[in-house]
Amino acid sequence: MPNLRAIETFVKALEGGSIASAARQLGISPAAASQNISRLERELGTRLITRTTRSMALTEAGERYLSRVAPVLDELEKAQSDASQVHGELHGRLRVACMAAFGRHILAPLLPAFAHRHPQVNLELLVTDRHVHVLKEDVDISICYRDVLEPGMSVRPLAAVPRILCASPEYLRRHGYPQVAEDLLQHACLLYRRERDGRFMRWPFTRDGQRVDPPLRIAAIGTDIDTVTEFAVAGGGITWVGTFVARHHIQEGRLVPLILKPPRKRHKGQLAFEDDTLDFFACFRDRKYVPTKVRAFVDYLLETLPGHPSLERLPNEAEWGRADFPPLTPNTP
Repeated sequence: MPNLRAIETFVKALEGGSIASAARQLGISPAAASQNISRLERELGTRLITRTTRSMALTEAGERYLSRVAPVLDELEKAQSDASQVHGELHGRLRVACMAAFGRHILAPLLPAFAHRHPQVNLELLVTDRHVHVLKEDVDISICYRDVLEPGMSVRPLAAVPRILCASPEYLRRHGYPQVAEDLLQHACLLYRRERDGRFMRWPFTRDGQRVDPPLRIAAIGTDIDTVTEFAVAGGGITWVGTFVARHHIQEGRLVPLILKPPRKRHKGQLAFEDDTLDFFACFRDRKYVPTKVRAFVDYLLETLPGHPSLERLPNEAEWGRADFPPLTPNTP
């Protein structure tokens, strides 16, 4: 009977699209993964994969074999996960992909307590804003915000994070404090561009209840929100970020939150800047079966994230500072 490790290598290679992907998932070298598949083909007496230097494709025999063994391997993995819970302890690798800023500011500080609670679980973090292929990269859980959710994934909402406009005290002294949304069009604006699809994070401007994109004076664009925020701290302009990124800068006086006056109700056509949240979700690939360790991790996040101080709205003291800076005037550069 073929070696189970060889079968696992074969299935992982097809799921991930390459032998190198299977090797990464299994923690072995590409050469060892290739040898596993060759050994499996010798034992079966048939070729399963046609390989070139740049691609791989299933043979007819390979397609039939994959259709039979992949469900069996999946059931074995589920059985192993369930068995670990019977003994009262979770174990094995848990690979978590997370958007960079959320991983840096929120997730990482929460993980030691989870690791202490489940010492047999080996956490592996993939912290990046690029697109993560959950299946090919063998990710158990992906944490991302609503705009980049992938269809077909099972999701659980984790947190709705408030976002705020802010700028440095130095910038506001030089350029004035914007009073209404229209004033933002005369300011240097710092925008975040999503690395995974190249799109800007749209600022929530509306006019008469309709979403609009007025022309902004863009001073800089960044694909890392912490870098954009540091640009603002240095006096480079106004940015719009989640409170978990800006809070410590505000508390230490490096940034000032900007509280805009709402448009007058009787005046149509006025520009407004709406309150908007950054909604984060836990995503996993199997809707019918969620491994016990994945469920435990999501439950832990749902337990610890509510009431997390970095995810709450700033208190009323956020209005500090409006009177300390001049309003924007037509002559302000």
